[in-house]
Amino acid sequence: MPALRRYLVAGLLVWVPLGVTVLVIKFLIDLMDRTLLLLPQAYRPESLLGFRIPGLGIVLTAIIVLGTGIVVVNLFGHKLISIWERLLARIPLVRSIYSGVKQVVETMLSSDGKSFSKVVLIEYPRRELWTLALVSGEGWRTAGDRIGEDMVSVFVPTTPNPTSGFFLMVPRKDTIELDISVDDGLKMIISAGVLLPEKRDPARPAGGKSVS
Repeated sequence: MPALRRYLVAGLLVWVPLGVTVLVIKFLIDLMDRTLLLLPQAYRPESLLGFRIPGLGIVLTAIIVLGTGIVVVNLFGHKLISIWERLLARIPLVRSIYSGVKQVVETMLSSDGKSFSKVVLIEYPRRELWTLALVSGEGWRTAGDRIGEDMVSVFVPTTPNPTSGFFLMVPRKDTIELDISVDDGLKMIISAGVLLPEKRDPARPAGGKSVS
């Protein structure tokens, strides 16, 4: 029986990650292929070729994104975007969503951006309970002035879905920066602590605190 269990576990370690990877890639491809619906029916690959080619939506999406970028960087395109954003700014709910998402994307894609580049330890949801968090930015100065602390903004991902979580403003002295990559931190979160980072030295305490 121990040998049978060992063989079963070895087989699962091969097929489960492979299966999940295939399902995720298939989901992304199917999602991107929906951009083909933007084409007129007569010009869709199914109509022209008589059969479906998975992944063509990725090509179309890349062409649309690159084409948009080419148009936006020139003066005429910049003016069009300015007119478009002024129009959206007149719509109450839309302007809040659009401006917020745009600022987040600009921050994350900027070459000198530091958002989500550090993994820290914080005490959450109460003292003496620790969790991993990603530094999302410098703290809100108004809140820091009211509290009398140097604050930092962090995002606490949830397990096993790290795309959801909590936004917290934490005193910088109460965070402990870890010497691990964001990828390693996310792996640990997704696996509920089963997968530990290879480099486990929590080296650099940010505010004079240390982890034994």
